[in-house]
Amino acid sequence: MSALLSSYLPIVLFIAVAMVVGLALIVAPFLVAYRNPDPEKLSAYECGFNSFDDARMKFDIRFYLVSILFIIFDLEVAFLFP
Repeated sequence: MSALLSSYLPIVLFIAVAMVVGLALIVAPFLVAYRNPDPEKLSAYECGFNSFDDARMKFDIRFYLVSILFIIFDLEVAFLFP
């Protein structure tokens, strides 16, 4: 039984090292990051002109129908060519 477990030791070590490196890479930015952002960094980035109307407006239902038909035919063409 000991020989069986010793044959898995390199795999267990590899997984343990991979997990430690992964956790270290996830935790490291939180430890070294500068935590005092100015208001300019916190503001939303928008390029182009300033918005002049709300982006959430009602669309006609025909646009949704056209988009669903486009997705259906696009998938058909994707499955048509192997």
